[in-house]
Order: sequence, then structure tokens, then C-alpha cells
Amino acid sequence: MLVDAVESKWRRVSGWFPTREQWVRLFVMKLNPNLDLSPGLTRSWFRSSSARGFTLIELLVVIAIIAILAGMLLPGLAKAKAKALGIQCMNNGHQLTIAWRLYVDDHQDRLPQSYGPNEWVHGSLNFDSGNRSNWDLEQDIKKGLLWPYCGKSAAVFKCPADFSTVTVKGAKLPRVRSMSMNGWIDSTDVQGFGTGFRIYKKFSDFLVPGPSLTWVFMDEREDSINDGEMIVGMTGYPDKPMQWKIVDYPAGYHHRAAGLAFADGHSEVKRWVDKRTMPTLKKGAEIPLNVGSANNPDVFWMMERTTRPK
Repeated sequence: MLVDAVESKWRRVSGWFPTREQWVRLFVMKLNPNLDLSPGLTRSWFRSSSARGFTLIELLVVIAIIAILAGMLLPGLAKAKAKALGIQCMNNGHQLTIAWRLYVDDHQDRLPQSYGPNEWVHGSLNFDSGNRSNWDLEQDIKKGLLWPYCGKSAAVFKCPADFSTVTVKGAKLPRVRSMSMNGWIDSTDVQGFGTGFRIYKKFSDFLVPGPSLTWVFMDEREDSINDGEMIVGMTGYPDKPMQWKIVDYPAGYHHRAAGLAFADGHSEVKRWVDKRTMPTLKKGAEIPLNVGSANNPDVFWMMERTTRPK
């Protein structure tokens, strides 16, 4: 498959690619230009000849050609891998939302809190090695409300493209979660981020903007994530863009895009367009939160899919 890909790429670039017989003839001519290259002699000479090897210059040319071909192919392979991770991320979000819905059905339509005494998952992440919530599944994930409903799969709590770690006793351990829940789902502290907006306490409350337009889980940036909720500030919505803020930062693990799962069960990957939504990541450090982001189209996109005025 690699040979076919190289040949296809070369043909698009140069309009020509040697046949196998031509490759043999070219090889033989390089080793001995005076040799008879009639078709009957090519194969037998190639098998029996003890011709000299390539010169250093010739080897360097071959290496350069290989490097050029690799440069053509590797970006495509990287994009394919990123797309595969994005699909897996959407599937994880979908599975987590199914677990969430099963919990709701078992509890008379009552939603687990994004933050509060009945929150969907306890614990707060940072980069402190002494904080077991960062790396120990037994600490919070397996004690969470959704654990019995997700097939006891730890993978659904995290985007596969999140490679953040915490160092514990000299060993780098992966952190356990990248998913956070919509802060407007029955959080006890969300009212300070916009007055007069709907706080969803039951599934039947998802009337506006509706289940298909209300996200439940979103991938949060590794330097932003802490507790189990992700706040989208609603101050200034919809027509006062100078008041818009980014309270918590969405992730950008998929080429500046994040995975989201919605109340109706579907998942999607959203690509962010404003550079303020994706500030430079400093590994192992936390980013300042609740910062102004006036006229940011990404902020408005998230507001539109978070809640509505009462």
C-alpha cells in the first residue's frame, strides 16, 4: 500500500512513474553503462552480476528522494490519525451521554448535578502529584454516579487525544478525565455567570433550545479543567458582545477542535475559529480563567448551545 501511495503521489507531481522493468534497466545502467540492456539479458545479468555498489553521492540522492516522498505522505497520515482520534472522541462522548440518560431514566427524570452535593463526578483536577483525583480511577471516577451505567469503562471519561500527565514518584501517569458537564445542568454556583437563565434540573426541562441543541459533555482543556462542570458564561447574551467571557476553556485536541455530546445523544466535533479560544498551552501549568473575550464567535456558538433566558 505504501508503494502504491508513493507511485500515485509521484504521478500527480511529475506525470510519470517508471514500470518495474524500467526500474531494473535504470538500476543496471547506473551500475554499468556499457552493458547490453536487451530484454533477454536484463534479468539474468541482474541475478548473476557482482557489480560495484552505489557511490556516496548516489546514496545521498536516494536518501533525499526518500525524505521528499516521506514529507509528502506524513502530513496525510497525521491528518488521518487525528481524524480517527476525533471519531473515537465523539464515540466516547456518545457513550457517556447514554450512561447519563440511563441514570436519568432510573431517577425519575432527575439530572445528576454538574456541580454540587449530587454531582456526576467528585474531585478536582490539577497538576499536583499528591492529588489522587488526577491519576487514580478509584478516587472519583469509579465512585461517580455514572460509573455503573457506562459499562465500567474508564475510557469514556477522556478524549483519546488528551495526553496530559502528572508526575507521581518520578513516573508520568495519565490523568483520568477530560470530559466536563454543562454548568447549567443543576449546578449550585452557576448563577453568578449570568442572571435570568434556565438551570436544567430534569430532562423535561430541555425545552429551549431543545435536546439536540443543548450540550451535556464537552472536552475541556488540560490547563483549564478542574471540577466536573464546565461553565459557559451567559452574561451579555445575545446582544451585548462586549460583555462576553470565556470562563472555562474548551479543548482543542483535534486540530483546534473539541468534542461535544448533546442531550439527544448525538456527538460532534467543533473547530474553534478565534485564536483567543485557543491560547498557547503551557504544559503542566494552569491557565487564568473567567477572562473577557468580546465579540468572540466561538463564545457565541457555545452560548447558543448551552441555555436560554427563562
